[in-house]
Amino acid sequence: MIQTVIFDMDGVIVDTEPVHHYAYYQHFKQLNIAVTPEMYASFTGNSTKNIFERLKAQFNLKEEVADLVETKRQLFNDAFDSKEDLYLLEGVEDLIKELYANGMQLVLASSSATVTINRIFDRFQLHQYFTHIVSGEDFPKSKPHPAIFQHAAYLAQTPIENCIVIEDSTNGILAAKAAGIYCIGYDSYHSKMQDYSKADKVISSFKELSYDLIKHIH
Repeated sequence: MIQTVIFDMDGVIVDTEPVHHYAYYQHFKQLNIAVTPEMYASFTGNSTKNIFERLKAQFNLKEEVADLVETKRQLFNDAFDSKEDLYLLEGVEDLIKELYANGMQLVLASSSATVTINRIFDRFQLHQYFTHIVSGEDFPKSKPHPAIFQHAAYLAQTPIENCIVIEDSTNGILAAKAAGIYCIGYDSYHSKMQDYSKADKVISSFKELSYDLIKHIH
């Protein structure tokens, strides 16, 4: 029986991708590098640090990775604060509240930085529903490496067979499966060029999920 639901954040709870896209491409322009849409799509589910490690190697950037991350974070924060049209994804808040009301443990495992997670959670008052928040910045390797989900299950003190993961990216789904956890792939219109073939179940709307359905997943 499922006791713990591990949520990814970006593309599952909230879609900050347009804000990230805007901030990254502002930054790429400053750095004078040309990142193709295909390369950008391959970053999905990676931490900012890992992305800039790749970009530094590929484009031979002279800047330190930590400085690149900080610049991008500032660009993101400025855009985030000025963006009025940032909403939780349709149906996810109702699902979170229903699961919480029925005693299901909720954990967040996101590649986003802790400061970004907290900005989202404060803005939408989500802290009350989640027992733990795990950020990808605390792990040397990004999804598809399973470490973030293994740690989330450990913090939840729940055996992996009693956990599920809700993910929207190829890398996130691969990470959940590598951790041995049942994975629901959320294939929304926000998810571009992602592969859901390894997910145990694929949904296109949170209306397809409920406490009763999740509890009895095997």
